[in-house]
Amino acid sequence: MIDLSTISTRPPKGLTKKKAQAKTKKLAERIGELQRLMMGQGKHSLLVIFQGMDASGKDGAVKKVFAEVPANGIKVHSFKKPSDEEFAHDFLWRVHKQCPGKGMIQVFNRSHYEDILIQRVHGWITEAHVKKRMAAINAFEDLLQFDNNTLVLKFYLHLSKEQQVLELRERIEDPEKHWKHNDGDWEEREHWDKYRKCYNYILNKSKIPWTIVPVDERWYRDLIVAQTIVDKLESLEMQYPPLKSEMFSDG
Repeated sequence: MIDLSTISTRPPKGLTKKKAQAKTKKLAERIGELQRLMMGQGKHSLLVIFQGMDASGKDGAVKKVFAEVPANGIKVHSFKKPSDEEFAHDFLWRVHKQCPGKGMIQVFNRSHYEDILIQRVHGWITEAHVKKRMAAINAFEDLLQFDNNTLVLKFYLHLSKEQQVLELRERIEDPEKHWKHNDGDWEEREHWDKYRKCYNYILNKSKIPWTIVPVDERWYRDLIVAQTIVDKLESLEMQYPPLKSEMFSDG
């Protein structure tokens, strides 16, 4: 049983920032290589899901971890308040069309899990509806894996309440981060305990397990995410396809 309150948001002792950043750089290069291999083989795709409290570093994780992936091999999408058209469909309708085709990496910076997070926290959805949506999400992610060879990797960015204050204040004090400031983030912070409860539910009820990533130190976040992606992609044992050309055939 996962209980986020018992899991540290800090990196382990003995690991230095310098060593972690050097290793992350090599891992980011390897992710770029593996994406090109995945595109060349044309058999698999990768869906990466980032979830976490406000200011947990989702944008930064995308920037650091996928720095070496070719632009034509990756897409990033953030799910915000549904449009009128999206509200007229089931909650996964807008998600399915954003999923990756073979050879591609798709990143969800916030995802379909928002539909059982913010709505549950604010009481806009019943508990019975939450359970049905959770079951639908599990079935949906299972479909992506078995029907399209999509590797689904999910990262919960584990931030402490104390560090969140520092991050939100920095958005006010640092001119380069003013664009990130949103008064609504401070309002949502008042519901911290409710969000934590909802995340505990998601982490325990998901069929595909989550990687819980301590993020109070962002360099450790980058290392864990990058290492996990490399390990999972390498486990696919992908290979480039053989040359297909009649130019070199006999006769």
